[in-house]
Amino acid sequence: MLEPGRHLVLGNVACAEGALRAGCRYFAGYPITPASEISHYMSAELPKAGGVFLQMEDEIASIASVIGASWAGAKAMTATSGPGYSLMQENIGYAHMTETPLVVVNVQRSGPSTGQSTDPSQQDIYQAKYGAHGDYEVIAISPWSVQEMFDLTVRAFNLAESYRTPVMMMSDGLIGHIQEKLIVPGEVDTVNRRKPTSKTSTPWGTDDPSLVPEMPAFGEGYKLLVTGSTHRPDGVRDMSPKYHQMTVYRIKDKILNAEPKIRDIHRVEMDDAKVAVLSFGASARPSLEAITQARKAGIKAGLFRLKTIWPFPESEVSELADQMDAIIVVEMNFGKLVKEVQRVVCGKTKVISLGKVGGQLPLAREVLEAIRREQQ
Repeated sequence: MLEPGRHLVLGNVACAEGALRAGCRYFAGYPITPASEISHYMSAELPKAGGVFLQMEDEIASIASVIGASWAGAKAMTATSGPGYSLMQENIGYAHMTETPLVVVNVQRSGPSTGQSTDPSQQDIYQAKYGAHGDYEVIAISPWSVQEMFDLTVRAFNLAESYRTPVMMMSDGLIGHIQEKLIVPGEVDTVNRRKPTSKTSTPWGTDDPSLVPEMPAFGEGYKLLVTGSTHRPDGVRDMSPKYHQMTVYRIKDKILNAEPKIRDIHRVEMDDAKVAVLSFGASARPSLEAITQARKAGIKAGLFRLKTIWPFPESEVSELADQMDAIIVVEMNFGKLVKEVQRVVCGKTKVISLGKVGGQLPLAREVLEAIRREQQ
């Protein structure tokens, strides 16, 4: 691992460093651009930290292996890109149903299919939320720098452990491959899953207000049946409507009730802004430059950057709409997150979509032109 201090590294390397310092001790994956450097780095450094690295035969095996490692007591992670993320979705659904804490890093590439295998996009954000079948709620976070690749990977593990859920780290090819300054702290704050406090355990039921059950591990002496079928609090299969409703509502509510704690928004020049640029990840970088140029031109523009995409911060965006003449949503896709903004804003203010595909960032001048149009 890197020594504490200042370094110049790739975003993917910073992600791997963050995972190691968050306590990740198991990684299984299959090489895929533009995420491969995470696997390369973990293969070299994870064994030194007492962990296990496995290159699996494909992405299906990778996510299945990570789920098993988590139930054996390890903090576990995999990393992939679009096509591999698609292959993982069935087992991601299984991880939601079994409430398995793990981290999936998606260094997004431009699709569909093989697409532009080394170019960035933000086309998978709906897949993060809706990729698996059934009803559940997901936590998905979005870094915009090498430093945040480190910091938010640590946070992803802490969220996974806190809420016993898969957490999606939605990076992209630009942030994964850019080289920037990384400051590695001497230590990081980490969270560990709640372990059983008695000899008996109900791994899928709790009276705790958080709605997050305690989690035993295999080999600790508990009767433990882990199934993706509808189950009672003790894990025994029961397909009745009663238990299905109990399970699905709880795995949904434990995330939605905690949304104010999970929420993470970065605001720049928002105090007096009349035009808000709402963006996330790499797309927020030219957006920041655009609002800087707009301010120099006397236009009251601000940046509203989502570091947490899901759960979507509905109350914050609704309040934003009450204050703005317009909201410009900047993203590297045909316009996905803008639909969430439109749904929440519900006509209270103008919402403009500035989406771009082709493996290219929206340009700062394109964002600035959109801001100026709204102030004419």
